[in-house]
Amino acid sequence: MNELNYVTVGDGTRIAYRLDGDAGQPVLVLSNSIATTLHMWDGQVGELSRHFRVLRYDFRGHGGSSVPVGAYSLDRLGRDVIELIDALGLGRVHFLGLSLGGFVGQWLGIHAPERVDRLILSNTSSHLSPASYFDERIAVVRQAPDMSETAEVFLNNWFPADMVAANEPVIEKFRAMLLAIDRQGLAGLFAAVRDADLRRTVALIPRPTLVIAGQHDTVTAASHSELIATAVPGGKLVVLPAVHLSNVEYPTEFMQAVLDFLH
Repeated sequence: MNELNYVTVGDGTRIAYRLDGDAGQPVLVLSNSIATTLHMWDGQVGELSRHFRVLRYDFRGHGGSSVPVGAYSLDRLGRDVIELIDALGLGRVHFLGLSLGGFVGQWLGIHAPERVDRLILSNTSSHLSPASYFDERIAVVRQAPDMSETAEVFLNNWFPADMVAANEPVIEKFRAMLLAIDRQGLAGLFAAVRDADLRRTVALIPRPTLVIAGQHDTVTAASHSELIATAVPGGKLVVLPAVHLSNVEYPTEFMQAVLDFLH
């Protein structure tokens, strides 16, 4: 089952998803960064689907999913995942989330731990501030004629400067992904990040948790990952010499950390 499929969740939003791997294997849900689609994980799915049934999905507002109007909430993004795995008849799953996907992973670990087996939180935070920064980004995105300026901001936040300057093929791939993102959807997800604060409740996560940090991450600083790994009982921390998209910049090391933890 390699094409996009769809599930309609409780508020009428259609969530796009894709499954790879054999049905008899444990399920691993992948949740991506804001301003990307499930194709953010293309480089990992081949290897991961040898070990797991890999479920990827597009956030509401992005990719093949519907674009509801207004601000989104982390609570709603978490419930989208629960409704998706319910619709697919899945019980407990492993969950790997990067950036905004890591926020969703924390929410699931806090509010639905019975649905999570092992949890991996990559290049993420429990809270990002100030709110005024996100309000500004929302205003800029809504007023801009297209995504071109915003795309360059994201690329420079996600990757090393030399990688962006060289315009490597992977940069072109992510630029194309960014340029296709719906601006209302991006504004909605910015609001979810702006309003999320899990700094106290993250300590309630009872599931085995691995935190992967980027040493040079300027979006979700490595210190934020350290705080999460310290707060979650028994949390483990791996630091890679990456900026923000560790899975893209250091795919071998990222994969090793993920497989070591899940096996």
